[in-house]
Amino acid sequence: MSHPSSEKRRFHRILFDAPCDIHWQDAVWSTEVLDISLKGLLVKLPQEWNVPLNEPCEVVIHLDGHGAAIVMAVALRHVEGEKLGFKCQYIDLDSATHLRRLVELNLGEPALLERELNHLIES
Repeated sequence: MSHPSSEKRRFHRILFDAPCDIHWQDAVWSTEVLDISLKGLLVKLPQEWNVPLNEPCEVVIHLDGHGAAIVMAVALRHVEGEKLGFKCQYIDLDSATHLRRLVELNLGEPALLERELNHLIES
C-alpha cells in the first residue's frame, strides 16, 4: 500500500547537500539543503527558528564559491523533527535554469524531466 503523500507527489526529490540562507522579515538563518525538487525543498532546521507555518520566506541556495545561486520565494509548509519543508512560490529565470539543470543531471532521463516540467506548468 502506498503512502498518500507519495501518491500526490509529482516531482522527484533530488538529494542535494548545499549551504543555504533563509530570509524572513529582517532575520537570516544559515543551514543546509537536504533535498530539492522543481516545486520545493527540504532543509535542516536552523537554531532559533521561529517562523510560523505558511509564512513567505526567501531561500538562497549557494551552488559554488563564485556566486552562483538558486533563489526562491517559498512558503514554509511543514516542520518535521529537525527538517523544514518549503513550497516554491516563485523562482526567477536564472535560478530556474540552474534548478532545471540540477534536476536534469540527477534524473538522468530527459522524459522524466519533461514530465515534471509539464506538471509544474499545469499546477
